[in-house]
Amino acid sequence: MELGLKYIAAAIMLGFAGAGTAIGFGLLGGRFLEGAARQPEMVPMLQTKMFIVAGLIDALAIIAVAMALYLLFAV
Repeated sequence: MELGLKYIAAAIMLGFAGAGTAIGFGLLGGRFLEGAARQPEMVPMLQTKMFIVAGLIDALAIIAVAMALYLLFAV
């Protein structure tokens, strides 16, 4: 019983991490393209900020994956 609940909890964590990351990257890319189309001279600054935020979004997903793997194998 307890082992099955661990698998379900890890699957939910991984699913939400993947879905949240996909939504975040979709919104980020869309807003970047809108900003680049509106002000093309600002593209280098916007691109730098976009990559910083993309790294933060990806870091949250990696943390969720690490927590799910810890839940499955260490506890």
